[in-house]
This record gives sequence, C-alpha cells and structure tokens, in this order.
Amino acid sequence: MEGIYGIMEAILPLDAFRFDFMKNALLAVILLTPLLGLLGTMAVNHQMAFFSDALGHSALTGIGLGIVLGLRNDLAAMLIFGVIWAILICLIKQSGSASTDTIISVFSSTSVAAGLLILARGGQFAKYSALLIGDILAVTPQDLLYLLLALAGTVILWTVLYNALLMTSVDPMLARSRGIRTRLIECGFVVLVAVAVMLSIRWVGVMLINALLILPAAAGRNLARTSRQHAAWSVGTALLCGIVGLTASYYLDTSAGATIVIAAAVCYAVSLAVRGIRK
Repeated sequence: MEGIYGIMEAILPLDAFRFDFMKNALLAVILLTPLLGLLGTMAVNHQMAFFSDALGHSALTGIGLGIVLGLRNDLAAMLIFGVIWAILICLIKQSGSASTDTIISVFSSTSVAAGLLILARGGQFAKYSALLIGDILAVTPQDLLYLLLALAGTVILWTVLYNALLMTSVDPMLARSRGIRTRLIECGFVVLVAVAVMLSIRWVGVMLINALLILPAAAGRNLARTSRQHAAWSVGTALLCGIVGLTASYYLDTSAGATIVIAAAVCYAVSLAVRGIRK
C-alpha cells in the first residue's frame, strides 16, 4: 500500500489526502461508486429503484439473525440474509401476486422492523446505529481488497449478462422468445445487487445506499441516448460525485456519505436541465 499512497500523494497535492484514512477512503470511492453506478442502471431500467433500500434494511435483520445463530462475522451474516431476501423478493415479483413497488415496500418495512426488534433487545441497538449512516473513513486495506474483488466480479458478470439483462428489462416476452431465461437472469441480477449493497452498507449506510445506487443512474439516463451511454454516464457520474463529495466533506467537516449523495443530487438536477434544453 505504501507505493499506492506515494503515487496518490504525487498526483493529489491536497491537504485532505495527506492522511492514510483519507487515501483509503478515496480508493474505496474509486472502487465502490463505479460498482453501484453500473448496477444502478439496470435497477432503474427494471423499475426497482427502491430495491436496494429494502436490501439495506435487511442488513439489520441479517446482523440480528447472525447474533441469534451465533455467527461472529457480521458481513457473512448480512451477505447470507441479503441474498436470500433478494431472491425471495424476485420470486414473489415474478409470481405476479402484487406490483413491484408493493412487494419491495412490504419486504423493506418487514426487514427493518425485524432487525430493530432483534438488535434493540436489552438496549443494544446503539452498537449498530453506525450502520444507519455508514463511515467510509473507516475503510481498511482488507476492505479495499473485498471491494476490488466485488468490482472485478461484477464487471465480468455484467459483460456476460449485459445483453440478456437489457432485453429482459425492455421486453421480457421478446427475451423469452429468444431463448433467454428471464427469471434466472433477474434472480442473478438481484443477487449481484444484494452482494454489492451488503459490501457497501458499512461505509455508505442504510439511509444513503439507495440514493447512491439510483441517483447517478437516473442522471445518466437523462443524458444518454443509448444503453451503453447510460452505463458510461452512470459510472462517470458516480465516480465524479464520490471524489468531489469525499474531498468536500473533509474541508466542510461534514459526513462523507451524505456529501457524496448531495453531489449526486446536484448532478441529477443538472441532468434534468440538460434534458430539458435538448427537448
């Protein structure tokens, strides 16, 4: 890591990045924001904007169940429960028993209530309240390795599944007629989102994860003319907002996660203005 730190100090002559914790946070932003920006495009296309919100809330339940079952690793508990929760949402959505927004709302409210019920026993919830807002400044070099592996895995799977995902989001019936297993593709996508959300939740927070996943993708959709441009704009916007928000939070002495989300909201507002001018 010393070599990487040296390069960062050479190309980033700012006081903010003299400290190792800020360097780690910047590396996390560089790995995390493209990951969420890429997945956010399909979440927007599938009209599942609040899906990550439901998964974020399920992190609390995952930790609570992990404690009950004796699991010492909070991340493992969140990943296991998050993946199961995501697959359940996907299967019920595919059954057509209710609209997507209703299903997501039911799962979101249930998971946050169950998590609070378990974690608040004996007044212990204060130990886990940091999950609500996250702390990207607490990223460690080991965490960066997990994020790098997650980003690499997502890019590989994205490359393989992109056409099938896009056709499934545009016209599921046409996709099925072309031999695409749309149900399996959808479940694979929600599992990808679940893993990304659970890996990110400790640094972004339950309250902000949905905004960071959706805002760059929504801004990219306003600016793009093709699906590939949508992905490029979304990733670029997420990366820009992450770097600007992190740097601004240091000088303004504000929450890094919240500042990044505000930067993404500003980008979304600008994209709306650009879209209006084009029309």
